[in-house]
Amino acid sequence: MGSSIYTRTGDRGTTSLVDGTRTPKESTRVEAYGAVDEANSWVGAARAFVEDTHLDRILEFLQHKFYNCSSNIATPAGAGIEPVKIHPSDVQTLERSIDVLEERSGPIAGFVLPGGVRSAGLLHVARTVCRRAERRIWALSRDDAVDENVVKFVNRSSDLLFAAARYANAVEGQGDVLWDSRLRDDNLDTPGQEE
Repeated sequence: MGSSIYTRTGDRGTTSLVDGTRTPKESTRVEAYGAVDEANSWVGAARAFVEDTHLDRILEFLQHKFYNCSSNIATPAGAGIEPVKIHPSDVQTLERSIDVLEERSGPIAGFVLPGGVRSAGLLHVARTVCRRAERRIWALSRDDAVDENVVKFVNRSSDLLFAAARYANAVEGQGDVLWDSRLRDDNLDTPGQEE
């Protein structure tokens, strides 16, 4: 009989790290790499609606490196296992991609609201989850060693996702959706009435 995705080993509230040690599912480490996994899933959801090949290649790179980040975080220091690495060149790749996307999207005219075309909306969700992942990683770093390149990569990833959302809107002709702090409710239709 083939392997199954269920192992029953987590039924007591623990999960296995890369080195085989068990840790509580609500531990800071699991919260950190779980948030990275969640951000990765939102990027995957966004990619389902991305038609621009350049943007899709950037997001594919990001997804693979997010897995590297998760694996790295799931490998405790001193485990005797060499963790999967994030390299300085990976961070530089994100920075170059951000520059290209921003150049093509143009200057920002104000605070950008999450939204626009479907892919942009999902990329903004990915961005906010990525920010949460960064906070969880910093929380982990208070008690355990964390690879500084992973920290930098996740930080740049949220910047990349912001730039990617703006770019997705730009290529679809939507443009930025800007925050209006003085927006009034007199533009809202009464429910049930049509023009």
